[in-house]
Amino acid sequence: MRASLAAAEPAAPRGRRLLSVRWLVDGMNVIGTRPDAWWRDRHAAMVRLVDMLERWAAESGADVTVVFEQPPSPPIRSTVIEVAHAPRPRRDSADDEIVRLLVADAEPGAIRVVTSDFWLADRAYAAGASVEPAAAFRALIEDS
Repeated sequence: MRASLAAAEPAAPRGRRLLSVRWLVDGMNVIGTRPDAWWRDRHAAMVRLVDMLERWAAESGADVTVVFEQPPSPPIRSTVIEVAHAPRPRRDSADDEIVRLLVADAEPGAIRVVTSDFWLADRAYAAGASVEPAAAFRALIEDS
């Protein structure tokens, strides 16, 4: 029996090194947790998310990969986190890419997927990963 998203393991406290957990972040799912008119400029919202993730990863030591449905244009580069995208842009393609990365990983149990998409959460649990709700994760990274 899988745990619900609300019962997912809590994130490590701020400042604690998260070397044993690797994070796979459903980028647009996290962006969508705030109705801050992100849809008017998706690229700017993606840049803001990557910036928050970089600051959080630098402070916590977390290993983070953010996955988008399509390659950001212009590209978003980072030396702190990995910015990835699905090979073909379409609805839910980031979810499929996250699952592909999980299934290909030798240790999916060491990965925490950030999403509030129940379908993706079910697939992540089935692959052996844990799940962090997107809104709770966004609150965590905004505090860094």
